[in-house]
Amino acid sequence: MAWNEPGGGGNQHDPWSGGGRRGGGGGNGNGGNNQGPPDLDEALKKFQDKLNRMLGGRGKRGGSGSGGGGGGKRSTFALPGLLAVVALAIWAASGFYLVDQSERGVVLRFGKFQDVVNPGLHWNAPIVDDVRMVNVTRVRSISQTKSMLTKDENIVQVEISAQYQVANPRDYLLNVRTPELSIENALDSALRHVVGGTEMDDILTSGRELLADTVSSRLQSYLNNYGIGVRIQAINVESTSAPDAVQDAFDDVIKAREDRQRMINDAIGYANAIIPEAQGQAQRMIEQAQGYRESVVAKAQGQTNRFNSLLGEYRQAPQVMRDRLYLDTMSEVLSKTSKVLVDIDKGSPLMVLPLDKLGLDGGKAASSDAKVDVSPSLLEQMRNDDTGSRSSRSTTTQSQGIRREGR
Repeated sequence: MAWNEPGGGGNQHDPWSGGGRRGGGGGNGNGGNNQGPPDLDEALKKFQDKLNRMLGGRGKRGGSGSGGGGGGKRSTFALPGLLAVVALAIWAASGFYLVDQSERGVVLRFGKFQDVVNPGLHWNAPIVDDVRMVNVTRVRSISQTKSMLTKDENIVQVEISAQYQVANPRDYLLNVRTPELSIENALDSALRHVVGGTEMDDILTSGRELLADTVSSRLQSYLNNYGIGVRIQAINVESTSAPDAVQDAFDDVIKAREDRQRMINDAIGYANAIIPEAQGQAQRMIEQAQGYRESVVAKAQGQTNRFNSLLGEYRQAPQVMRDRLYLDTMSEVLSKTSKVLVDIDKGSPLMVLPLDKLGLDGGKAASSDAKVDVSPSLLEQMRNDDTGSRSSRSTTTQSQGIRREGR
């Protein structure tokens, strides 16, 4: 039979009784060894008594089964005091906060700046202190597209963007009411100032990088004067263009400018290719002239030395040197001609012409270059021979003509 089944009499065993009997009188009697489960109402009453004693009251005496004994009066300030303690605990617990690694906390005490806290766990008095978080690592960006007047009174459209970070959280929160709007206005002012002092051609072509650098430095100067507490990271000129109405004309101008630059580059390349070649040719001619000068000087010096040596020998034996020079000269001259002269005793010299070699270039060159000194009688004989040969040639030519006519 189960321990809690009816009909078991007074000998019911439960798992908390440890084998003892349950008192039959009810209440909280001491009869028997009663160690059953605690009563929830009784536990709540004990807790209330302890709380009353803590707050200065007096708890009930006796158990719940005694039925007597009225407790003392509770203190008038017990409940407000308890509420105050609980409220104070909640207030103190709500003062803890965590600052992220990418943020800084600006502490304001009754609206006045107090401190800037670094990342980590911190505590500040709630309601008294106000902590505002500012992200100092995030890169913020603003962009603008404006039409403005250039130095040469032309209108250009510029699209620009600025990237910045918070450098001083205190200045960023307290010095300016709307930092983003102030940065945007400062960017517009700096851009118009720089574009107004630059010509349109520079803005549209090669001056965009210089434009971005100048706008960046001027914008940072403006923001430092305002005390916004931000640092400019980069200025990007996204695009620069002329108004839509004249865009085609500007495109033609840009194309013509690019063609001009291309032609200039081609001319520079051609000059770089021609000038070294001309310099090389000039250097070669200079070296050839120096070589020719040295050879001529050396040859003249050699001839001078030869003449001086011959002069010494001539002074010692004039007739011998005269005959020797004559023979050497005649040998050198006659070796270059194809004509042969045969000396006949007691008669005029006989000239032999090698007719088989007269048609050759070497024979013509040799006969044209050679100069032979002969006697007058030999010259007269040569003239007669030449006249006879001409007359025979004319006669032969006439006879050939007659023959041709007869045919």
